[in-house]
Parts: sequence; C-alpha cells; structure tokens
Amino acid sequence: MGKVVMLVLGTLLGLFVLFTFILPMLVGLIKLALIIGVIALVVFVAVTVVGKTSRSS
Repeated sequence: MGKVVMLVLGTLLGLFVLFTFILPMLVGLIKLALIIGVIALVVFVAVTVVGKTSRSS
C-alpha cells in the first residue's frame, strides 16, 4: 500500500514540475528563438536591399 501511495505522489509531483516549470521555460525559449529569427531576417533583408541598390548605381 505504501508503494502505491508513493508512486501516486511521485507521479503527481512529476506532473506538477513538468507543467509548472519545464513547459513554460520551453515556451519562453521558443518565443525568444522566434524573436531572434525575425530580427535576423529583417537585418538580412535590409543588408540585401542596401547591397543591391549601392551596387547597381
């Protein structure tokens, strides 16, 4: 009986840690990566446009 209680408590604690700490941290990292990616894309497009306009004139 004690093993079953400890198994249930351990499972509940594991789920609590997963949903409270790990998933929000992963979502935050994905948001950060998307923001950095969008900024890098904007810089790449700006450098490409400036490079083409200065080379053609």
